Amino acid sequence: MNADQLASYRRDGFVSGLPVFDPSDVTRIRGAIEQLEAHHADGAGGHALNQFFRVNGQLVIPLLADLARTPAILDVVEQVLGPDLLVWSVELFIKEAGSAKTVSWHQDITYWGMGETDDEVTAWVALSDVSVQAGCMRFLPGSHAGGIVPHADTFAPDNLLSRGQEIAHVDETQAVFGPLRPGELSLHHGRCFHASGPNRSSDRRIGLAIRYVTPGVRDGLPGRDYAMLVRGQDRHQGWTPVAGARALFHPADLALYDQVLSDQSATLSAGATGTVDLYQTGGPQ
Repeated sequence: MNADQLASYRRDGFVSGLPVFDPSDVTRIRGAIEQLEAHHADGAGGHALNQFFRVNGQLVIPLLADLARTPAILDVVEQVLGPDLLVWSVELFIKEAGSAKTVSWHQDITYWGMGETDDEVTAWVALSDVSVQAGCMRFLPGSHAGGIVPHADTFAPDNLLSRGQEIAHVDETQAVFGPLRPGELSLHHGRCFHASGPNRSSDRRIGLAIRYVTPGVRDGLPGRDYAMLVRGQDRHQGWTPVAGARALFHPADLALYDQVLSDQSATLSAGATGTVDLYQTGGPQ
């Protein structure tokens, strides 16, 4: 980022349109994802592939772990969080062409058990044309400057969030669209209000979300959580370290995946008014 883009992130809680992959990279990555869908839809270890796409995919899919280590992405994230970087989760948000799927207004860190930290950022990479028509993200500038606000669980079937959680009474006239061309990245703060609409385009809308944290985020927090060191050092040792997938659906990685879900589920499902399916363990999702 240049100085103006970094200042924009600090002021608004988001910045978009940062190039990190060239067209050939995007074609290769998208092709690898679609090969997984074609040949491994049933997933492994009692979890469908979509479970791994939506929660902690870096633990069992080498492609997702490798993408989280991309130097061009890390260089941008380091400008925000500093030289010591860990990955908490890697996720894919896919809306099919003509899909009614949406993401309601929310703040990411509401249920993540990290408090109201400033030391988390999401790098969201477009692996297709993520236009306004395709349902790109919208952001509410400056909303990260306050604390976490109340969210209501809707469990709406067309909502891509695990609980369908949403913030009421957002002034959408103040919202800013963040369209991305294939290979571009946006960053947003964990408290920044954001949402996205349905995909009214003729192509899939594929987004890669990588959640980066610093070593100090876990200081003083109860329970256990896991993260993958991708740059620098972890001198705090508050995170339980994970190395990322060693092979596609490796048995040891699948066992770790279930352990991580078990340890995270109490925090991520706390106070939910229904079953948070993505964080269930012990059965197909």
